[in-house]
Amino acid sequence: MGIALIWCLALILIRWMTSKRRGAISYDSSDQTALYIRMLGDVRVRSRAGFETERRGSHPYIDFRIFHSNSEIEVSVSARNVRRLLSFQRYLRSSRFFRGINVPNSSNILDDDYNGQAKCMLEKVGNWNFDIFLFDRLTNGNSLVSLTFHLFNLHGLIEHFQLDTMKLRRFLVMVQEDYHSQNPYHNAVHAADVTQAMHCYLKEPKLSKSLTPWDVLLSLIAAATHDLDHPGVNQPFLIKTNHYLATLYKNTSVLENHHWRSAVGLLRESGLFAHMSLENRQLMESQIGDLILATDISQQNEYLSMFRSHLDRGDLCLENANHRHFILQMALKCADICNPCRTWELSKQWSEKVTEEFFHQGDIEKKYHLGVSPLCDRQTETIANIQIGFMTYLVEPLFGEWARFSNTRLSQTMLGHLGLNKASWKGVQREQSGSGDDVDPAFEEMDSDILPQEPRLS
Repeated sequence: MGIALIWCLALILIRWMTSKRRGAISYDSSDQTALYIRMLGDVRVRSRAGFETERRGSHPYIDFRIFHSNSEIEVSVSARNVRRLLSFQRYLRSSRFFRGINVPNSSNILDDDYNGQAKCMLEKVGNWNFDIFLFDRLTNGNSLVSLTFHLFNLHGLIEHFQLDTMKLRRFLVMVQEDYHSQNPYHNAVHAADVTQAMHCYLKEPKLSKSLTPWDVLLSLIAAATHDLDHPGVNQPFLIKTNHYLATLYKNTSVLENHHWRSAVGLLRESGLFAHMSLENRQLMESQIGDLILATDISQQNEYLSMFRSHLDRGDLCLENANHRHFILQMALKCADICNPCRTWELSKQWSEKVTEEFFHQGDIEKKYHLGVSPLCDRQTETIANIQIGFMTYLVEPLFGEWARFSNTRLSQTMLGHLGLNKASWKGVQREQSGSGDDVDPAFEEMDSDILPQEPRLS
């Protein structure tokens, strides 16, 4: 009787909170880009395939029933009322709790030995050879929460912005849980790795003496949330499957817009900056969006061209807030694709994980006769070919220009690892094909503006 009463009270509480919480991100109705998102309500866009895909929380749900039938698929809204309280990932955890199933504590009380080792690693969080995989194991899968909380404290952000540490931890736990652990690559460990790389860049002499606490705050939040709620497939996949996110964002920076809006939703839900003025909160949300949107790889040419032009003219002035913000965009772009610039032991793991995710998408596309996306066919592609093309056409040009901007020991270390890793993959390629000259044609189709040039160090 007592258990039943507790269960009923819990359901009543959830429904009451649901009625109170309809987290929405609304923008001026004159803006033509999507402009009202219910983070926890129903967002439905009719698919040309003949059914409505339902948004379940902030999880970009992909329903493969679309490929089996063109008939209308009825969805019982009443059966999902409780799900609107939390995003899909957090719903799973809360539902286990209310069913009496043991849920691991997100704050993870580790034994003294593991705690000690994790703390020792955090003392060297600014080292470029930081092993995020080991750190994730030592923190029992909580690398993003542990590392980002530590960096907030290390940079003095908690004190400077008078942050409530409980709200900060709650925000970071929600962020970590809204990454999809089943994704081989785009998961919370990748987010933690990017955040650690961003911290390394923030420490660079040119930046460290110019950045304000506001700049550092935006950079760390953007790094931690830059792939939030990533579905494990790319934008072309969402477009050709008529996913509601593609429609919502008009096929433009679909994933990046979703990551940004999801991050804003969690910021508002956590109340982390509720003590700030509305004007400052809106400015923060907008500038975090600028940083996250810069990670869209399809915009690489545009950002790289602007960066080169500034460096050629020598007109970057970090006393200028706009110039600092642009450099932070470039820094986040570097952090996002810095895997080939890590040591071979770390870089190889990331290469295998991202290729596994590509191939998983390709398997789905084959199964449903969608046409396999470039780099996603495990029958014709190899990790070595993909990585060599990636390094040649994307990583080398970007990091060559970054080294022009910040010619430091870290920049030279990254370029050194990049060269060694590329040579290692060419060795693998020769073993597989007997030739070291093959470059994946998917990369050769890219605009010539992004082709590698000789790094000009200054």
